Amino acid sequence: MFKDKKSILKRIGFFLAILGPGIITGSVDNDAGGITTYSVAGAMYGYNLLWTLIPSFIVLIVIQEMNARMGIVTGKGLADLIRENAGVKVTFFIFIGLLIADIGNTTTEFAGVAGSMEVFGVSKYISVPITVAIIWILVVKGTYKIAERIFLIFSISLLTYVVSAIMGHPHWGEIGHSIVHPKMAFDSQGIAMVIGIVGTTIAPWMQFYMQSSVIEKGLKMKNYKYTLIDIVVGCIATVVVAFFIIVACASTLHENHIQINEAKDAALALKPLAGAIASQVFSFGLFIASIFSATILPLATSFYICEAFGFEAGIDKKWDEAKEFYVLYTGILILSAGIILIPNAPLIAISLGSQVINGLLLPVVLICMILLVNNKKIMGEYVNKPLNNYISWTAIVVLIGLSLTLLVMPLFT
Repeated sequence: MFKDKKSILKRIGFFLAILGPGIITGSVDNDAGGITTYSVAGAMYGYNLLWTLIPSFIVLIVIQEMNARMGIVTGKGLADLIRENAGVKVTFFIFIGLLIADIGNTTTEFAGVAGSMEVFGVSKYISVPITVAIIWILVVKGTYKIAERIFLIFSISLLTYVVSAIMGHPHWGEIGHSIVHPKMAFDSQGIAMVIGIVGTTIAPWMQFYMQSSVIEKGLKMKNYKYTLIDIVVGCIATVVVAFFIIVACASTLHENHIQINEAKDAALALKPLAGAIASQVFSFGLFIASIFSATILPLATSFYICEAFGFEAGIDKKWDEAKEFYVLYTGILILSAGIILIPNAPLIAISLGSQVINGLLLPVVLICMILLVNNKKIMGEYVNKPLNNYISWTAIVVLIGLSLTLLVMPLFT
């Protein structure tokens, strides 16, 4: 009996030791752009698009698992593998697009920091520079272990959206009916919203970060089952947060016919409908999500750019050991924050532009991943199972199909 308890405690301790990559990568999906997408979806369509989170959840688990498995088996990042198998020219064009998109995405995160703090009466000229300084010190002067623990705390903090949603007094019967009986508006706006929900859940940059973080943590195939649990927990947390953001806005804004353009608008609109506390909780969640993602996004970008072109990368390396990595990271932070501080900067155009690039690059990145993970020379006996391939290719075909439909629809209206 004592031995059994000791064995269980040992397994729990081991799981906690390797906990991180899956939960962190999943949680960063709920960034400022994601919160905005879910908020607008709830305000515009009520509970009707909650069903989209189910297929998104399934695809997210499959893709995250492929990422982790490739990282563990090969000991190489996704960028490294793409360069080795697709060549430098193809890699260069893919990563230039990703770099531009991620600068736009990081700018959106700082817009989230600025917007959430303005709800509390703090100017962006104070909140953004202080946030940049804290983020830079954490990454450049800290270690991966310290950073990971802080990221996990940030992940848990996102559950504040559960509180915000419950304070909106949602109609659980209608929620259940919307999930069991899916509805979708077959117009350009409705299709764009579905693409937005799926796209913000499965972003191109996260594929590179997940694989790099598994390598950084030094995980092996003997850790695989614990890594899989970490991934599933992370994906569940991601979808739960997304669910409650939609519910919060559907039960308040949609019922009162209030339309919004960004997450900050949702936080402000909640105050007269669900109370000041609900508004402040929503704003706090936006702040945590934004600062969290503003840390991870440029970190992921620096990782995969350096990997792709053979430079040293990693939080645990000193500045002199990975100069290109830290210079790139610092440059992305300063550039993105600087754009936010420009008076009347076209933030909506920047956000939309980066999302368009993300949408164009996602199928390319996923196709590269599937080809790599099915290559026996790279993966050996750990190539994809048929079910993984079926789900992955179906997701790619659906995403491309929806995107093409969105492009050609204006020609027939």
